[in-house]
Amino acid sequence: MPVPAVGTPAAAPDDAGGLSCLSQGLKKPNIEEIRHAKNAVFNPSMFGSSLQDIINMQKERYPDRQLPWVQTRLSEEVLALNGDQTEGIFRVPGDIDEVNALKLQVDQWKIPTGLEDPHVPASLLKLWYRELEEPLIPHEFYEQCITHYENPEAAIAVVHSLPRINKMVLCYLIRFLQVFVQPANVAVTKMDVNNLAMVMAPNCLRCQSDDPRIIFENTRKEMSFIRVLIQHLDTSFMEGVL
Repeated sequence: MPVPAVGTPAAAPDDAGGLSCLSQGLKKPNIEEIRHAKNAVFNPSMFGSSLQDIINMQKERYPDRQLPWVQTRLSEEVLALNGDQTEGIFRVPGDIDEVNALKLQVDQWKIPTGLEDPHVPASLLKLWYRELEEPLIPHEFYEQCITHYENPEAAIAVVHSLPRINKMVLCYLIRFLQVFVQPANVAVTKMDVNNLAMVMAPNCLRCQSDDPRIIFENTRKEMSFIRVLIQHLDTSFMEGVL
């Protein structure tokens, strides 16, 4: 079986929550990245996989967990590093080398001690959502989302109609974001509900059209849909769920 290529383009997080390639060309892989690529042949990555595959990966380690370990652990790390008191959280990218190093560690089921910058786990968390094999809100629900982007009751109904794992993961994310929209936190982070919806919507919904006009128009609706969920979705049932 061939070993995956490791000479991938150097990349940096962008404001939309993904990674954008830089113009320097290929970055020479370090020893850790080479080792990780070899291990990936036998140990699939938690990045770029489906939610169900990720749950299956963690069954041996965490048989009772209902949510992906990578999601909850990175979210906890953002808060542990006072991300809710950090200006530009989820908008300002973390250092690319630190983000890549953390990604390698996470794929080995580790969160290293000594992390200092909350932007690093925040950037990796956005990347994890964005790289899911299928979007967090599956394609078949996309039209419902952009149709009901201003209707809280209908938007919430869409959430509750999602497959169970998608619903649980999305509700955990929304509950997490609801921490950041508390007025005392917004005063420091400068990330109000509109800003959070703007940076998180591309990580939850994917427009499949190639028409720039449709993409532009739907981007606004996607943001509004996520904003409505942050403002109106009752996530109290997620308390204590891991």
